[in-house]
Amino acid sequence: MAFLMPLVVNAEGEKITVMNPAIAGKFAVRLALSPRLDTLEGKTVYMVDNQWGGPEGAYQLFEEMEVWFKENMPSVKTVLRRTQGNMFTDDPALWKEISEKGNAAIIGTGQ
Repeated sequence: MAFLMPLVVNAEGEKITVMNPAIAGKFAVRLALSPRLDTLEGKTVYMVDNQWGGPEGAYQLFEEMEVWFKENMPSVKTVLRRTQGNMFTDDPALWKEISEKGNAAIIGTGQ
């Protein structure tokens, strides 16, 4: 969080309030990334459009990626999903499905 600083004087001699971008508290606990897979061969890869770019944001790109995987890595199973709601809502059911059935996930945004 940024702090509001006391009033300071600008070049014209007017008093203004400025924002201090320094972090006020502790950083959030950092979690380690998942280890990389040695290969995608025979794995299930979820491609998830979080709808940041609208309902078709990343979806079209993921459709092209599905074609690429079918042509170049046919043993890879791809699962294309769109999050429920919008880019600001969580989708616990989808994350659970991915953790139970997937080996990897690509979470994407449009634009």
